[in-house]
Amino acid sequence: MITPMAEVDGKTAFITGGANGIGLGIARALVTAGANVVIADIRDDSLDEAAAWLDADSQVETVLLDVTDREGFNDAADAAEVRFGKVHMLIGNAGIGIGGPVSEAAYDDWDWGLGVNLGGVINGLVTFLPRIKAHGEGGQIVATSSQSAMIPIPGAAIYTTAKAAALGLMESIRGELEADNIGVSAFLPGPVQTKIAQSGELRPEEFRENSGYAQHERNLEKRPNSPLWMTIEEVGERVLAGMRANDLYILTHPEFRAGMETRFKAILASIPNEPINAERAEAIAFLLSNAVFDETLIAKTGEKA
Repeated sequence: MITPMAEVDGKTAFITGGANGIGLGIARALVTAGANVVIADIRDDSLDEAAAWLDADSQVETVLLDVTDREGFNDAADAAEVRFGKVHMLIGNAGIGIGGPVSEAAYDDWDWGLGVNLGGVINGLVTFLPRIKAHGEGGQIVATSSQSAMIPIPGAAIYTTAKAAALGLMESIRGELEADNIGVSAFLPGPVQTKIAQSGELRPEEFRENSGYAQHERNLEKRPNSPLWMTIEEVGERVLAGMRANDLYILTHPEFRAGMETRFKAILASIPNEPINAERAEAIAFLLSNAVFDETLIAKTGEKA
């Protein structure tokens, strides 16, 4: 397994949603490890606060960015390269908390939720992948998915759809990018001390008038973070370790294991209980497995499935 970012000292990371929560925790871990960091965020005031908290002016650049703005993404990438030269690590972390009954979800809710939580990841990938490939020094691409991609729950259809898609995207491109010495990781955190409950403040005006989730967002703003939720510093260190090891999956909470196992068993139990058609299996062999799963199993357990 390739480990292009086993050493991050002197390398540069671009982090979306980097001025708060998980993104800021990742920035702290990278700066401490000697990396340069460009933190991109839609909150201008938070960028100043984040830079002050990191207290590493020579290693930190801030850029104002709405991850749904593709031209803005390109401008931010240019600014990152002007400041630090080559960008090696892309962490597509910007996200919003959006929830409520699917029967109340309007197009505005779907468009906003998917535009940020999935579209932001895609926009970062399209913007930075050619640049990382061009410098030829390898790199790492990380997308913040969620444990909700593994254990979907009621009332989170839009959020889960985006996070499950981000997971599938990382799984799909990992094998493609190995030849370019670019690692790929899906980050699937559980509850963390973030400002995700205040996501409604960021909803653009064009997605407000016909939203079905206005009251749900007001209710979410009242939800306090539990002291039992993981700190951003601990999460940042876990992501850094995952990038250094080029882990396909970076997870945080062992408490989700039983629920994940139940889901996987439910899927396997639903496979038709009938003999395999060997001729058909041969014809579709390219669809039946992915080497990245074997690589992950070997790296984690020393054995194939």
